[in-house]
Amino acid sequence: MATEDKNRATAAAILPLVGGAANVSSIAHCMTRLRLGLHDRSLVDDEALKALPAVMGVVEDDTYQIVLGPGTVARVTPEFEQLVEEGREAAPPQAAVSADDLAAQGAAIKAQQKAKNATPFKLFLRKIANIFVPLIPALIGCGIIAGLNGLLVNLGWLPAVTPALAAMASGFMALIAVFVGYNTAKEFGGTPILGGAVAAIIVFPGVANIDAFGQTLSPGQGGVLGALGAAVLAVYVEKWCRRWVPEALDVLVTPTLTVLISGLATIFGLMYVAGEISSAIGTFADWLLSNGGAGAGFVLGGLFLPLVMLGLHQALIPIHTTLIEQQGYTVLLPILAMAGAGQVGAAMAVYFRLPRNESIRRTIKSALPAGLLGVGEPLIYGVSLPLGRPFITACVGGAFGGGFVGLFNQLGDTVGSTAIGPSGWALFPLLDGNHGLGSTITIYGAGLLVGYVAGFLATYFFGFSKDLLTEFNVSQDPAPSTVAATGGPHSTKDTDADAGRANGPGSTGPDSPDKAPARV
Repeated sequence: MATEDKNRATAAAILPLVGGAANVSSIAHCMTRLRLGLHDRSLVDDEALKALPAVMGVVEDDTYQIVLGPGTVARVTPEFEQLVEEGREAAPPQAAVSADDLAAQGAAIKAQQKAKNATPFKLFLRKIANIFVPLIPALIGCGIIAGLNGLLVNLGWLPAVTPALAAMASGFMALIAVFVGYNTAKEFGGTPILGGAVAAIIVFPGVANIDAFGQTLSPGQGGVLGALGAAVLAVYVEKWCRRWVPEALDVLVTPTLTVLISGLATIFGLMYVAGEISSAIGTFADWLLSNGGAGAGFVLGGLFLPLVMLGLHQALIPIHTTLIEQQGYTVLLPILAMAGAGQVGAAMAVYFRLPRNESIRRTIKSALPAGLLGVGEPLIYGVSLPLGRPFITACVGGAFGGGFVGLFNQLGDTVGSTAIGPSGWALFPLLDGNHGLGSTITIYGAGLLVGYVAGFLATYFFGFSKDLLTEFNVSQDPAPSTVAATGGPHSTKDTDADAGRANGPGSTGPDSPDKAPARV
């Protein structure tokens, strides 16, 4: 009961700071963030939101995103939705400003913000992320069950239970194409159920009786990439039908033509093409890590944090999912997770290099547990990025950790993850490989240690210039000092509520629209 009260209190504290129930147009959440559509962005009190104890930071993107952390966000969101609904019901009619006026005002502000950094490529990647991110909880749950089942099978325990666990772990993956098709149609503006219906063709056992391009098709051929392409095609066919089919016949003709045309194209084209692409992705990933694992791991681990900052890491989501479909795990995620280890090591070095800066040290202490569990926003946006050099040296730590894990892949010890989403210590339950769980856990754990140490040493010895140390290694009396998120590091006055929180120095705000979820 106390936990429920705490979650409701957090939701109640957030609501007035985002302009109240009338200002909220949509509510959703991902792994770590409460994502809000707002009518009027100017009604949001960013600084007061950042000062809330439960809030790790805020991010301006196509939605206004409040970082609450894994677990917390899933519990706060329903409470927030209920409060918004209650607020709308209780709100008296307002004649001064119409809903259309408010919506137009908010749309203008939103357009100004998005125009700064929105590019067609980034918008496309954002759509791809919106398709796959809702699938992550199921991937995690099924992945952990798969790992538990594998452990029981290897130990020879509970033989009567393991078939049931195998069914639980595999059921979702067997039908993941349907969910991808549903979400794709929804994201691209079509009817979701039609996208799911067309994608379902890919996993239907009866396709094994069909020949295409001189080959007999197999159920699941093309996987999530085929489902993605099939659903996008279905959306365009459906929109074409809506324009040309008479309204009286629309309910019968449009869904029929959508499934028929898209289905034929999927069976006699997309399944084969997507299957070849999927196979090439798996083959290339295996070849890359087998022949140049150390170098590839070094590059991937070192570049992942900048990719996150640019939002380009979203392009990897379908690749991860394809590898999980094919091999049972993605070999890329454990390497990319080393970027988070470098970030943790860099933050620890900052803690020791700034012994007099109470504010930054408190921020690091409060954000470090989340960083160890793979939630990177507080340390990235609150410590390393605004300081500048420590962000670069954090990338160095990630590079060494990635190179270490990649080296073992090159030597034949494959380290993979059965799901996407978690990293850091939270990835341990999802690890899998080709040489047993013990070997896989040892390599991944050692990789984290290498990332911590390399990030710490690089930051301790090369992360600070003399000017930076002079400016920030000072005692703050009476108020702590923080680092501003924009315009480079400089001192500003902070409040007591900000002390000891992860979003003090360098919290994201309206000028950082490309900050995507940094689970690294």
